[in-house]
Amino acid sequence: MRKFLLAAVAASLIAGPALAQDKGPDTILNVSYDISRELFAAINQAFIKSWKAKTEQNLTINQSHAGSSRQARAVLEGLEADVVTFNQVTDVQILHDRGKLIPADWQKRLPNDSSPYYSLPAFLVRAGNPKNIKDWDDLVRPDVKIVFPNPKTSGNARYTYLAAYAFAKEKYGSDEKAEEFIKKLFANVPVFDTGGRGATTTFVEREVGDALITFEAETNGIRDQFAAKKFEVVVPSLSLLAEFPVTVVDRVVDKRGSRKVATAYLEFLYSQEGQEILAKLHNRVHHPEVVKKYQANFPKVRLVKVEDTFGSWDKVNKEHLASGGKLDRLFGSR
Repeated sequence: MRKFLLAAVAASLIAGPALAQDKGPDTILNVSYDISRELFAAINQAFIKSWKAKTEQNLTINQSHAGSSRQARAVLEGLEADVVTFNQVTDVQILHDRGKLIPADWQKRLPNDSSPYYSLPAFLVRAGNPKNIKDWDDLVRPDVKIVFPNPKTSGNARYTYLAAYAFAKEKYGSDEKAEEFIKKLFANVPVFDTGGRGATTTFVEREVGDALITFEAETNGIRDQFAAKKFEVVVPSLSLLAEFPVTVVDRVVDKRGSRKVATAYLEFLYSQEGQEILAKLHNRVHHPEVVKKYQANFPKVRLVKVEDTFGSWDKVNKEHLASGGKLDRLFGSR
């Protein structure tokens, strides 16, 4: 795990007279990914209290949730997000590449490449795990049906695609074999919802499928919320590091005068209080004390990075995710 750069954040969290005198607007908008509603409801409550104590300002934080890539497009099309909290680097990067809404070096503005927490694709199976699903190989068996959202609209699903591809490429030794594996994986999905929360509804409420593939944090949250159904969480032998990048949207915060509060909001995610909230809601974090406190809640897993298997996010975007790329071809052949 990379070193947690606490000092850089701590300095900017110190409240001073200038904050109290120049508070800026009393509302901000966080545009986020589909399954982060409960997470940011908890974060918002704590930050609003903290901000009130520092500035005496009553703050309202509005939320917008949908598939991460859909949200990125909405911001590009004019949705005035003060901050974005997405689940994939490419969905933030596009705000620079296509809209110049943020600077090219946005990842250098906060620790851990501006990703305050992380997770990984994991499986949620039904009570007793009747299909004995243990690893990615089990998901392509003909007797297994799986649920995850459309990788064309969901960053969550693209992590599933990339994790499965990484597993198959390592196990079977070639991109050709990995592509065959992905075709089988897609063929076992009876319905593709547009976002992670829709996929959860399909699996939990409509009772479609034998396994739901989503972020580990979501699998644990569903297990807790629907305890009577006795779902089980399965962490595969190998998965992909899923980082959750955040940034202020410079063009918006400079227009609205909300840079101070928007920046403080994101920095709160790195504070010990913010990291505690993230960990309690099953996200893996970086703060050393919080990591130690919650380590028993997170099974050990071999995590590979996009760079390990695919070279870089830029290469993934060009070869896999761009229009006409591998994902388009493999998804279209399902």
